[in-house]
Amino acid sequence: MDSILPAEIGNLARRVIEENAKLGRKLAVAESCTGGLVAAALTEIPGSSAVLDRGFVTYSNESKMQVLGVSEDVIDTFGAVSIAVAWSMAQGALKKSGADVAVAITGVAGPDGGSDQKPVGTVVFACARKDEDPEATNAELKFFDGVKTRADVRYQATLVALELLLP
Repeated sequence: MDSILPAEIGNLARRVIEENAKLGRKLAVAESCTGGLVAAALTEIPGSSAVLDRGFVTYSNESKMQVLGVSEDVIDTFGAVSIAVAWSMAQGALKKSGADVAVAITGVAGPDGGSDQKPVGTVVFACARKDEDPEATNAELKFFDGVKTRADVRYQATLVALELLLP
């Protein structure tokens, strides 16, 4: 067995490692609904230790606050699955690591936990870069409405996060 992950994820992770290694860039990931899948994909690739600085799995709201410095007020006001929280997670990952680029993922993987405003399949991503104005941090909400299972949501979210880590 070459990898425990699907080929599509493995191939994209390989590109992320190779292209960032050429640039000498370090990466960090702050994951909630993906539960470490992005970091796992990256560490499947030989040479990843030269690129991946660290991964934060901050599944609970408490861990988002304690580990990444996400404000309780932001979580209470906007909810854990929000652009504001993803933005804060990415900023926190950047500040608490030696990374040049940090990506954050938070979402509703299901099958429960969705609402009318944030149904299952809602995932928010943010990408922060060192030495970039925090206001320039890109954060985006995506809705994977064609997905049927929790695994599908997590799979799609992992692919999007890896794409965000490409230079």
